[in-house]
Amino acid sequence: MNHHSSRPAEASTASETSGDPMHALRAVHRAVAELRRGRPVLLRGHGDLVLLPAETALDEGLRDLKSVACGAPVLLLGAGRAAVVQGVAAPPDETPATFSLPDGLLTICGLREAADPTATVDSIPREAHRLARAPLPDEAKSALLLLKLARLLPAAVLAPVEIVPFGPTESLEMLRVSASDVRSHATRAASMLSRVAEAAVPLQEAADTRVVAFRAPDGGVEHFAIVVGRPETCEAPLVRVHSECFTGDVLGSLRCDCGPQLQGALARMAAEGAGVLLYLAQEGRGIGLVNKLRAYALQDGGLDTLDANRALGWAADERNFLAAAIMLDQLGVRRIRLLTNNPDKVAALADLGVDVANRESHALPPNGVNDSYLATKARRFGHFL
Repeated sequence: MNHHSSRPAEASTASETSGDPMHALRAVHRAVAELRRGRPVLLRGHGDLVLLPAETALDEGLRDLKSVACGAPVLLLGAGRAAVVQGVAAPPDETPATFSLPDGLLTICGLREAADPTATVDSIPREAHRLARAPLPDEAKSALLLLKLARLLPAAVLAPVEIVPFGPTESLEMLRVSASDVRSHATRAASMLSRVAEAAVPLQEAADTRVVAFRAPDGGVEHFAIVVGRPETCEAPLVRVHSECFTGDVLGSLRCDCGPQLQGALARMAAEGAGVLLYLAQEGRGIGLVNKLRAYALQDGGLDTLDANRALGWAADERNFLAAAIMLDQLGVRRIRLLTNNPDKVAALADLGVDVANRESHALPPNGVNDSYLATKARRFGHFL
Protein backbone atom coordinates (compact mmCIF):
# COMPACT_ATOMS: atom_id res chain seq x y z
CA MET A 1 0.00 0.00 0.00
CA ASN A 2 1.27 3.48 -0.82
CA HIS A 3 1.70 5.21 2.53
CA HIS A 4 1.61 8.61 0.84
CA SER A 5 -1.81 8.03 -0.68
CA SER A 6 -3.74 10.13 1.83
CA ARG A 7 -1.44 13.14 1.75
CA PRO A 8 -3.11 15.26 -0.93
CA ALA A 9 -6.34 15.32 1.07
CA GLU A 10 -4.51 16.18 4.31
CA ALA A 11 -1.85 18.44 2.83
CA SER A 12 -2.78 22.07 3.30
CA THR A 13 -1.65 25.61 2.79
CA ALA A 14 -1.57 28.32 5.46
CA SER A 15 -4.92 29.74 4.35
CA GLU A 16 -6.61 26.32 4.47
CA THR A 17 -5.55 25.37 7.99
CA SER A 18 -5.84 28.67 9.86
CA GLY A 19 -9.62 28.48 10.26
CA ASP A 20 -9.77 24.82 11.29
CA PRO A 21 -8.10 24.14 14.67
CA MET A 22 -8.42 20.35 14.41
CA HIS A 23 -6.98 20.33 10.89
CA ALA A 24 -4.12 22.53 12.07
CA LEU A 25 -3.30 20.22 15.00
CA ARG A 26 -3.32 17.18 12.74
CA ALA A 27 -1.13 18.89 10.14
CA VAL A 28 1.54 19.75 12.71
CA HIS A 29 1.47 16.28 14.26
CA ARG A 30 1.84 14.67 10.85
CA ALA A 31 4.74 16.99 10.02
CA VAL A 32 6.40 16.02 13.30
CA ALA A 33 6.02 12.33 12.42
CA GLU A 34 7.52 12.90 8.96
CA LEU A 35 10.55 14.69 10.40
CA ARG A 36 11.14 11.98 12.99
CA ARG A 37 11.26 9.36 10.24
CA GLY A 38 13.74 11.38 8.18
CA ARG A 39 11.34 12.75 5.57
CA PRO A 40 11.41 16.38 4.32
CA VAL A 41 8.42 18.64 4.97
CA LEU A 42 7.21 21.71 3.09
CA LEU A 43 6.81 24.71 5.39
CA ARG A 44 4.35 27.24 3.94
CA GLY A 45 4.64 30.86 4.98
CA HIS A 46 6.40 34.08 4.00
CA GLY A 47 8.71 32.28 1.61
CA ASP A 48 8.06 28.54 1.29
CA LEU A 49 10.79 26.20 2.50
CA VAL A 50 11.59 22.52 2.35
CA LEU A 51 12.92 21.29 5.69
CA LEU A 52 14.97 18.15 6.40
CA PRO A 53 16.24 17.43 9.97
CA ALA A 54 19.95 16.69 10.23
CA GLU A 55 19.46 14.15 13.01
CA THR A 56 17.15 11.74 11.17
CA ALA A 57 17.88 12.58 7.51
CA LEU A 58 18.20 9.68 5.08
CA ASP A 59 19.66 9.63 1.57
CA GLU A 60 16.16 9.45 0.07
CA GLY A 61 15.07 12.55 1.96
CA LEU A 62 18.18 14.46 0.92
CA ARG A 63 17.58 13.54 -2.73
CA ASP A 64 13.97 14.70 -2.46
CA LEU A 65 15.03 18.01 -0.93
CA LYS A 66 17.52 18.65 -3.71
CA SER A 67 14.95 17.75 -6.36
CA VAL A 68 12.42 20.37 -5.21
CA ALA A 69 14.79 23.16 -4.10
CA CYS A 70 14.80 26.25 -6.27
CA GLY A 71 17.82 27.77 -4.51
CA ALA A 72 20.92 26.80 -2.58
CA PRO A 73 20.31 24.75 0.60
CA VAL A 74 21.50 26.20 3.92
CA LEU A 75 22.25 24.65 7.28
CA LEU A 76 19.99 25.87 10.12
CA LEU A 77 21.39 25.61 13.65
CA GLY A 78 20.06 26.71 17.01
CA ALA A 79 21.90 29.67 18.54
CA GLY A 80 24.01 27.71 21.00
CA ARG A 81 25.09 25.02 18.55
CA ALA A 82 25.89 27.63 15.89
CA ALA A 83 28.22 29.33 18.35
CA VAL A 84 30.01 26.04 19.11
CA VAL A 85 30.50 25.26 15.43
CA GLN A 86 31.88 28.74 14.78
CA GLY A 87 34.02 28.75 17.91
CA VAL A 88 32.50 31.97 19.22
CA ALA A 89 30.56 32.98 22.32
CA ALA A 90 26.87 32.13 22.28
CA PRO A 91 24.64 35.15 21.62
CA PRO A 92 22.47 36.40 24.48
CA ASP A 93 19.25 35.68 22.59
CA GLU A 94 17.97 32.47 21.00
CA THR A 95 18.05 33.60 17.36
CA PRO A 96 19.10 30.68 15.13
CA ALA A 97 21.69 30.98 12.40
CA THR A 98 21.93 29.66 8.85
CA PHE A 99 25.09 28.83 6.92
CA SER A 100 25.96 28.13 3.34
CA LEU A 101 26.53 24.42 2.79
CA PRO A 102 29.69 23.25 1.00
CA ASP A 103 29.41 19.95 -0.89
CA GLY A 104 31.42 18.17 1.79
CA LEU A 105 28.73 18.83 4.36
CA LEU A 106 25.71 18.24 2.16
CA THR A 107 25.80 14.54 3.00
CA ILE A 108 24.05 12.55 5.69
CA CYS A 109 27.30 11.97 7.57
CA GLY A 110 28.40 15.60 7.28
CA LEU A 111 25.07 16.95 8.47
CA ARG A 112 24.93 14.69 11.51
CA GLU A 113 28.47 15.49 12.56
CA ALA A 114 27.90 19.22 12.22
CA ALA A 115 24.71 18.95 14.29
CA ASP A 116 26.01 16.51 16.93
CA PRO A 117 26.08 18.43 20.24
CA THR A 118 28.43 15.91 21.86
CA ALA A 119 31.06 16.34 19.14
CA THR A 120 34.15 18.27 20.16
CA VAL A 121 35.43 21.13 18.05
CA ASP A 122 38.27 18.92 16.81
CA SER A 123 35.84 16.26 15.57
CA ILE A 124 33.62 18.68 13.65
CA PRO A 125 34.23 18.25 9.89
CA ARG A 126 36.79 20.71 8.55
CA GLU A 127 34.18 22.15 6.22
CA ALA A 128 32.13 23.20 9.27
CA HIS A 129 34.91 25.46 10.50
CA ARG A 130 34.69 27.42 7.24
CA LEU A 131 30.93 27.83 7.20
CA ALA A 132 29.84 31.22 5.94
CA ARG A 133 26.78 32.84 7.46
CA ALA A 134 23.83 33.00 5.08
CA PRO A 135 20.77 35.26 5.30
CA LEU A 136 18.17 33.88 7.68
CA PRO A 137 15.10 32.73 5.71
CA ASP A 138 11.81 34.34 6.71
CA GLU A 139 10.44 31.16 8.29
CA ALA A 140 13.69 29.88 9.87
CA LYS A 141 12.35 30.38 13.39
CA SER A 142 9.19 28.45 12.51
CA ALA A 143 11.37 25.66 11.09
CA LEU A 144 13.36 25.57 14.32
CA LEU A 145 10.16 25.44 16.37
CA LEU A 146 8.88 22.51 14.28
CA LEU A 147 12.11 20.62 14.97
CA LYS A 148 11.65 21.29 18.68
CA LEU A 149 8.05 20.05 18.58
CA ALA A 150 9.51 16.83 17.11
CA ARG A 151 12.01 16.70 20.02
CA LEU A 152 14.84 16.56 17.49
CA LEU A 153 18.14 18.41 17.54
CA PRO A 154 17.58 21.99 16.36
CA ALA A 155 19.58 21.43 13.18
CA ALA A 156 18.29 21.01 9.63
CA VAL A 157 18.79 21.65 5.95
CA LEU A 158 16.52 24.36 4.55
CA ALA A 159 16.01 25.26 0.92
CA PRO A 160 13.63 27.66 -0.82
CA VAL A 161 10.95 25.98 -2.89
CA GLU A 162 8.39 27.16 -5.39
CA ILE A 163 5.10 25.32 -5.07
CA VAL A 164 3.31 25.19 -8.42
CA PRO A 165 0.57 22.87 -9.71
CA PHE A 166 1.99 19.64 -11.14
CA GLY A 167 5.50 20.68 -10.11
CA PRO A 168 8.09 18.49 -8.33
CA THR A 169 6.58 19.09 -4.91
CA GLU A 170 3.29 17.61 -6.15
CA SER A 171 4.89 14.55 -7.71
CA LEU A 172 6.77 13.75 -4.48
CA GLU A 173 3.65 14.37 -2.37
CA MET A 174 5.60 15.99 0.44
CA LEU A 175 3.52 16.84 3.48
CA ARG A 176 2.81 20.55 3.83
CA VAL A 177 2.33 22.48 7.02
CA SER A 178 1.59 26.14 7.65
CA ALA A 179 4.24 28.11 9.51
CA SER A 180 1.48 29.98 11.35
CA ASP A 181 0.03 26.66 12.53
CA VAL A 182 3.46 25.63 13.80
CA ARG A 183 3.83 28.88 15.74
CA SER A 184 0.38 28.58 17.35
CA HIS A 185 0.54 24.83 17.95
CA ALA A 186 1.57 24.81 21.62
CA THR A 187 -1.11 27.33 22.59
CA ARG A 188 -3.77 25.65 20.46
CA ALA A 189 -3.02 22.14 21.79
CA ALA A 190 -3.09 23.32 25.42
CA SER A 191 -6.27 25.35 25.01
CA MET A 192 -8.09 22.34 23.55
CA LEU A 193 -7.24 19.96 26.41
CA SER A 194 -10.15 18.11 27.96
CA ARG A 195 -10.65 15.38 30.54
CA VAL A 196 -10.63 11.98 28.84
CA ALA A 197 -10.33 9.50 31.72
CA GLU A 198 -10.06 9.31 35.49
CA ALA A 199 -9.88 6.66 38.17
CA ALA A 200 -9.14 6.22 41.85
CA VAL A 201 -5.44 5.38 42.31
CA PRO A 202 -4.55 5.05 46.00
CA LEU A 203 -0.92 5.97 46.57
CA GLN A 204 1.51 5.07 49.31
CA GLU A 205 1.81 8.75 50.26
CA ALA A 206 -1.88 9.57 49.71
CA ALA A 207 -4.57 6.90 49.82
CA ASP A 208 -7.47 9.18 48.78
CA THR A 209 -6.13 9.94 45.32
CA ARG A 210 -7.47 9.87 41.79
CA VAL A 211 -5.64 10.42 38.50
CA VAL A 212 -7.30 12.51 35.80
CA ALA A 213 -5.99 12.35 32.22
CA PHE A 214 -6.18 15.33 29.86
CA ARG A 215 -5.69 15.24 26.12
CA ALA A 216 -6.40 17.44 23.09
CA PRO A 217 -9.10 16.04 20.77
CA ASP A 218 -6.58 15.11 18.07
CA GLY A 219 -5.00 12.47 20.31
CA GLY A 220 -1.81 14.40 21.03
CA VAL A 221 0.30 14.64 24.17
CA GLU A 222 -1.37 13.67 27.45
CA HIS A 223 -1.00 15.44 30.78
CA PHE A 224 -2.19 14.13 34.15
CA ALA A 225 -3.60 15.58 37.34
CA ILE A 226 -2.94 13.64 40.55
CA VAL A 227 -5.82 14.82 42.75
CA VAL A 228 -5.64 14.25 46.51
CA GLY A 229 -8.94 14.52 48.38
CA ARG A 230 -11.37 17.19 47.16
CA PRO A 231 -9.27 20.30 46.45
CA GLU A 232 -12.14 21.95 44.55
CA THR A 233 -13.88 22.44 47.90
CA CYS A 234 -10.91 24.25 49.46
CA GLU A 235 -10.42 28.00 49.41
CA ALA A 236 -6.82 27.72 48.17
CA PRO A 237 -5.54 24.14 47.99
CA LEU A 238 -1.89 23.18 47.71
CA VAL A 239 -0.89 22.76 44.04
CA ARG A 240 2.35 21.58 42.48
CA VAL A 241 3.05 21.94 38.75
CA HIS A 242 5.54 19.13 38.13
CA SER A 243 7.25 18.47 34.79
CA GLU A 244 7.71 14.76 34.16
CA CYS A 245 11.17 13.37 34.88
CA PHE A 246 11.69 9.73 33.96
CA THR A 247 15.18 9.59 35.44
CA GLY A 248 14.23 11.23 38.73
CA ASP A 249 10.59 10.23 39.24
CA VAL A 250 10.87 6.62 38.04
CA LEU A 251 14.54 5.63 38.33
CA GLY A 252 15.35 7.65 41.44
CA SER A 253 18.24 9.50 39.80
CA LEU A 254 20.44 11.49 42.16
CA ARG A 255 21.33 14.04 39.45
CA CYS A 256 18.20 16.10 40.16
CA ASP A 257 15.69 16.66 42.96
CA CYS A 258 12.58 15.75 40.94
CA GLY A 259 11.77 12.41 42.59
CA PRO A 260 11.93 13.75 46.15
CA GLN A 261 9.95 16.83 45.08
CA LEU A 262 7.23 14.62 43.62
CA GLN A 263 6.94 12.36 46.65
CA GLY A 264 7.31 15.23 49.08
CA ALA A 265 4.54 17.20 47.41
CA LEU A 266 2.12 14.26 47.56
CA ALA A 267 2.97 13.68 51.22
CA ARG A 268 2.25 17.32 52.05
CA MET A 269 -1.06 17.22 50.20
CA ALA A 270 -2.03 14.04 52.04
CA ALA A 271 -1.19 15.70 55.36
CA GLU A 272 -3.46 18.63 54.47
CA GLY A 273 -6.17 16.32 53.16
CA ALA A 274 -6.31 17.86 49.67
CA GLY A 275 -4.18 19.08 46.80
CA VAL A 276 -3.41 18.77 43.11
CA LEU A 277 -0.18 17.70 41.47
CA LEU A 278 -0.21 18.48 37.76
CA TYR A 279 2.11 16.07 35.96
CA LEU A 280 3.01 17.77 32.68
CA ALA A 281 4.63 16.05 29.68
CA GLN A 282 7.55 18.49 29.59
CA GLU A 283 10.60 16.31 30.29
CA GLY A 284 13.89 18.13 30.73
CA ARG A 285 12.35 21.62 30.87
CA GLY A 286 10.56 20.84 27.63
CA ILE A 287 13.40 19.34 25.54
CA GLY A 288 12.43 15.68 25.92
CA LEU A 289 14.17 12.69 27.49
CA VAL A 290 16.62 11.96 24.65
CA ASN A 291 17.85 15.53 24.60
CA LYS A 292 18.01 15.60 28.39
CA LEU A 293 20.38 12.63 28.28
CA ARG A 294 22.48 14.51 25.73
CA ALA A 295 22.51 17.49 28.09
CA TYR A 296 23.69 15.19 30.89
CA ALA A 297 26.61 14.10 28.70
CA LEU A 298 27.53 17.74 28.15
CA GLN A 299 27.24 18.40 31.88
CA ASP A 300 29.66 15.54 32.50
CA GLY A 301 32.04 17.46 30.23
CA GLY A 302 31.85 20.56 32.43
CA LEU A 303 28.77 22.54 31.37
CA ASP A 304 26.02 23.46 33.80
CA THR A 305 22.31 22.78 33.19
CA LEU A 306 21.60 26.04 31.40
CA ASP A 307 24.68 26.01 29.16
CA ALA A 308 24.17 22.35 28.26
CA ASN A 309 20.65 23.05 27.00
CA ARG A 310 21.90 25.98 24.96
CA ALA A 311 24.77 23.96 23.49
CA LEU A 312 22.16 21.54 22.17
CA GLY A 313 20.45 24.44 20.42
CA TRP A 314 17.55 24.73 22.87
CA ALA A 315 16.59 27.61 25.15
CA ALA A 316 17.37 27.33 28.84
CA ASP A 317 13.69 26.53 29.56
CA GLU A 318 11.26 25.50 26.81
CA ARG A 319 8.20 24.88 28.99
CA ASN A 320 4.73 26.32 28.51
CA PHE A 321 2.37 26.39 31.52
CA LEU A 322 -0.88 27.12 29.69
CA ALA A 323 -1.79 23.43 30.03
CA ALA A 324 -1.56 23.77 33.82
CA ALA A 325 -3.94 26.73 33.87
CA ILE A 326 -6.43 24.90 31.62
CA MET A 327 -6.31 21.76 33.77
CA LEU A 328 -6.85 23.67 37.02
CA ASP A 329 -9.85 25.44 35.52
CA GLN A 330 -11.42 22.16 34.43
CA LEU A 331 -10.81 20.71 37.90
CA GLY A 332 -12.71 23.63 39.42
CA VAL A 333 -9.61 24.92 41.25
CA ARG A 334 -9.42 28.70 40.82
CA ARG A 335 -7.26 29.89 43.72
CA ILE A 336 -4.13 28.03 44.79
CA ARG A 337 -1.13 27.92 47.04
CA LEU A 338 1.69 27.03 44.68
CA LEU A 339 4.30 24.58 45.92
CA THR A 340 7.46 25.74 44.11
CA ASN A 341 10.84 27.39 44.43
CA ASN A 342 10.64 28.85 40.92
CA PRO A 343 9.53 32.51 40.75
CA ASP A 344 9.07 32.25 36.97
CA LYS A 345 6.45 29.54 37.48
CA VAL A 346 4.52 31.77 39.87
CA ALA A 347 4.61 34.64 37.39
CA ALA A 348 3.68 32.43 34.43
CA LEU A 349 0.58 31.02 36.14
CA ALA A 350 -0.48 34.44 37.39
CA ASP A 351 -0.16 35.82 33.86
CA LEU A 352 -2.41 32.98 32.67
CA GLY A 353 -5.15 34.02 35.08
CA VAL A 354 -4.50 31.61 37.95
CA ASP A 355 -5.03 33.24 41.34
CA VAL A 356 -1.84 32.35 43.21
CA ALA A 357 -2.65 33.19 46.82
CA ASN A 358 0.79 32.22 48.08
CA ARG A 359 4.03 30.51 47.14
CA GLU A 360 4.88 27.59 49.38
CA SER A 361 8.57 26.69 49.63
CA HIS A 362 9.54 23.23 48.43
CA ALA A 363 13.30 23.14 49.00
CA LEU A 364 15.06 19.85 49.63
CA PRO A 365 18.66 19.35 50.81
CA PRO A 366 21.34 18.34 48.29
CA ASN A 367 22.31 14.68 48.20
CA GLY A 368 26.02 14.94 47.39
CA VAL A 369 25.45 14.35 43.67
CA ASN A 370 23.02 17.13 42.74
CA ASP A 371 24.75 19.89 44.71
CA SER A 372 25.99 21.79 41.63
CA TYR A 373 22.63 21.23 39.89
CA LEU A 374 20.79 22.90 42.78
CA ALA A 375 23.38 25.67 42.95
CA THR A 376 22.83 26.37 39.24
CA LYS A 377 19.06 26.53 39.75
CA ALA A 378 19.58 29.15 42.44
CA ARG A 379 22.33 31.14 40.71
CA ARG A 380 21.22 31.12 37.08
CA PHE A 381 17.48 30.36 37.20
CA GLY A 382 16.71 32.43 40.30
CA HIS A 383 15.12 29.61 42.28
CA PHE A 384 14.59 30.21 46.01
CA LEU A 385 16.92 27.56 47.43
